[in-house]
Amino acid sequence: MRITVTLAELEKLRDMTGIEGRFETGHVNLSVFRFDDEMIVTPILARRVGHDSPMMHLRRCQSDGMFDRFAAHVEELWSRGRDIREAGADGTA
Repeated sequence: MRITVTLAELEKLRDMTGIEGRFETGHVNLSVFRFDDEMIVTPILARRVGHDSPMMHLRRCQSDGMFDRFAAHVEELWSRGRDIREAGADGTA
């Protein structure tokens, strides 16, 4: 359900430049929305649904701080993911 809602909202922005989305095929348990030097990170906790998980608003304030560490993690996942426009609504090819 969460993926379906997110994809529907992103579809509304299809014609805007600079907005991208990817599916990671592994078990990520993490939602990230990045905006230059800020990001919203929601780690999905075991036995919890998304709205019961914490949301963190991170800002880049120093080198190799929490923001940079999450950014590196997300960039690794991003490099393995597939564009949302190439995948089905459930993330499958």
